[in-house]
Amino acid sequence: MKIIKYLMVICALCAFTLVSITDAQAKKKPDGKVYMFGFSASFTDSLIYFTDIQVVDSAKIDPKTHFLQNRNIYAQQLQDYFSANMQANRVCIVMYALSQSEAEKKYLKMRRIYTKETNGRYDVRYLTLNEFRFNPIPTYF
Repeated sequence: MKIIKYLMVICALCAFTLVSITDAQAKKKPDGKVYMFGFSASFTDSLIYFTDIQVVDSAKIDPKTHFLQNRNIYAQQLQDYFSANMQANRVCIVMYALSQSEAEKKYLKMRRIYTKETNGRYDVRYLTLNEFRFNPIPTYF
């Protein structure tokens, strides 16, 4: 009789734990809002470009890898901007975070690398929101 009571208590605790974990995971899902900025460099000159940190509302994050889906398309948007402005041979990347503070940390770290730690080797320039803005990518699934 005691064993049955212990088993019932253990089953109840396991069920409670499972519900708690599932609820906590449901709260951690991103709501589609991503903070991102772009970075562009070239192997042929010393110009480095940073975009402002921007909010993209309809971005999708892969639930397993936590990577920004279609990040290559966001980087291509920045590449297209430079191609239209006669700077076609640039390498463009996109950095992102789920919170404004995390995005600012990444932005400041990258900016510090190319301004302070290189002793002025690079000509760092900034693209404002009026000059360049990421367009949301529609998803059909």
